[in-house]
Amino acid sequence: MLRKVKVENGVVQGLPAADPRITSFKGIPFAAPPVGENRWRPPQPAKDWDGVLKAYEFAPISMQATPGLDKDNIYTREWHVDPEIPMDEDCLYLNIWTPAKSPDEKLPVFVWFFGGGLQVGYTSEMEFDGERIARRGIVVVTVNYRLNVFGFLCHPEITAESPEAPANFGHLDQQAGIRWVKRNIAAFGGDPDNITIGGQSAGGGSVLSQLVSPQNEGLFQKAIIQSGIITMPYEGDRKPGPRATLEEAEQEGIKFFDFLGVSSLEEARKLDAKYIRDKALEYKGFWGTVIDNKFNIGDGFELFVDNKRLNVPVLLGHTSSEFISRPNVSTIDEFKKMAVDMFGDDADEYLKICGVDSGDMDEVLKNASVNSIEYAIRVVGQANADTGANTPLYYYNFDVEIPGWDNPGAFHSVDLWFTFETLAKCWRPFVGKHYDIARQICNYWSNFIRSGDPNGKDVTGEDMPKWDVYTPEAPYGMLFRDKSEFVKEEPSALVKFLVKQYFKRREK
Repeated sequence: MLRKVKVENGVVQGLPAADPRITSFKGIPFAAPPVGENRWRPPQPAKDWDGVLKAYEFAPISMQATPGLDKDNIYTREWHVDPEIPMDEDCLYLNIWTPAKSPDEKLPVFVWFFGGGLQVGYTSEMEFDGERIARRGIVVVTVNYRLNVFGFLCHPEITAESPEAPANFGHLDQQAGIRWVKRNIAAFGGDPDNITIGGQSAGGGSVLSQLVSPQNEGLFQKAIIQSGIITMPYEGDRKPGPRATLEEAEQEGIKFFDFLGVSSLEEARKLDAKYIRDKALEYKGFWGTVIDNKFNIGDGFELFVDNKRLNVPVLLGHTSSEFISRPNVSTIDEFKKMAVDMFGDDADEYLKICGVDSGDMDEVLKNASVNSIEYAIRVVGQANADTGANTPLYYYNFDVEIPGWDNPGAFHSVDLWFTFETLAKCWRPFVGKHYDIARQICNYWSNFIRSGDPNGKDVTGEDMPKWDVYTPEAPYGMLFRDKSEFVKEEPSALVKFLVKQYFKRREK
């Protein structure tokens, strides 16, 4: 087993995982601490160390709101359970699980980014244990990155200091993590030319950002986007993605410095990190991806649609109960006006689909509801063909019955227990059928990481249900319920209509 490994900055020593055939390395620095002069700078090279770095424990989590305090929050119940978890601005560390016995095995590599709206989250969340995926012959890497005001603040002085990397430091941390993997993963038995990046929610959105960044050519070969590619079917919905240009974000940074009581970047870098964290929470700002025309050149979804992206295979999907969008109207007359305003001559078709003649507003809004991620995926699936990209896309819908007193449905993020096959760590009373589907999902993900094709056999020796590539002619996907089932059903009439309208609007 590979328990001791030489990387570019020194020697690291890992520990046997629960399965001693797997070695885990936790808390390996991939960049210099982003503190002091490195605060609000792109990630800098890590320094060498003497002796052996004992990579036995997760590093502190990034600066963020203290986890585990809001007892009414479902994620506090799921995994943000420990208010005492160590937190530090010095946070640029990654973790590795490897099944390799020697450095020359060239195993496929999976690099994972956690979600949390770019405001919270951490690699040491209990669901992100990489051991089960590693047991399938994969080297698993989870990368920490700067969040919120520490990862995404902009300011004119920051831009002047670093014009080639003036923003999106959290995404640059992710990129630095992938580059570190590219340079070092062979020592852990991984193949630097077979890297898949993956993430969920804001982690999935981060994967999208990496896919469409012009800086990442050749950096990875496949991508998994879980609940991270989204666009809104109805006008007036808050649109995800970059919320500001660099210039707009700089002005927000000036306001925040005023709120901090400082007048320069030098002064702001001298402030205590906890003070900045607390003031940022008090300020109630949202700090996220910025169009800086360096790392990020535009809205990730629109760039994907335009095929301005790395043309690598993508596995993508959603849970059935998340991001349901419906028109923001309250009467039938308002609904009819919205339809005419949005769809013009096609309004009558839309109104018929939604059953407006019933006069029952609740029923009409129910009929008009659509999963915004499904909608986005079907748009990019059409564009993937129309642009001639024809990159393999594999679409899934996670609709597993989730037990628990809160009757949560297939809520946003619950699929993480299944993709990492870590159900045994959860408080929910999962039973045999859940473990069966988790095993299959983890198999599909591992196969895709290995080859770009999720298909293969279960550990039982049986072929798992065949998962075909998504195309406009065969717009089908894998449905995860009590078992895997490739469902050959057309999208609903509403989704078909909305996708068609999306491209009609783009033609105008």
